[in-house]
Amino acid sequence: MQSKEILKFFFEMGQLSRVKREGWRLLGMESPESIADHSLRAAQIGWVLAKLEGYKDPNEVAAMLIFHDIGETRIGDIHKLANRYITADETTAVQEQVSRLGTAGDEILALWHQIEDKSTEAGIIAKDADLLELAVRAREYIERGYNDASEWFEAARQRLKTKSARDLLEQLPNVSSSSWWHGLKKID
Repeated sequence: MQSKEILKFFFEMGQLSRVKREGWRLLGMESPESIADHSLRAAQIGWVLAKLEGYKDPNEVAAMLIFHDIGETRIGDIHKLANRYITADETTAVQEQVSRLGTAGDEILALWHQIEDKSTEAGIIAKDADLLELAVRAREYIERGYNDASEWFEAARQRLKTKSARDLLEQLPNVSSSSWWHGLKKID
């Protein structure tokens, strides 16, 4: 594995911070979060969800989520409405991206396939984390006045498989996105 090829991969992964989550633009949102923003929180959710589900290796789930949208550096974020009219070969994009990384690339591709195919327990948990992150983001956007984001929330509800993810989603409407900091302010 050549250092130059690894560095090219690193630069390409930097594009994930520039590619926006396009589906939110249907709501009139001018500056939705990036793919990198989504992937980071999805990986964090995935790690916790794996623990809640009693999965033996939460790091595996988090790693899947770190890499699950890397193909979007090449194909963009194609939302569900656009999917009605166009298709993209994300599999080929990911295969080409990781091909220059040797065995590390093979491992990334195997992780990617598990979440895409939902072919393993880890892949199912990771996909649920991806969907749960979508629902959490939808909750944030609903609170900011984008009420149509409730469609994303409901779509996630219908697709969740794990008990832990379903339980968390049921509680989500009862928790404000700003509640995490309430009571933490220093009072003089």
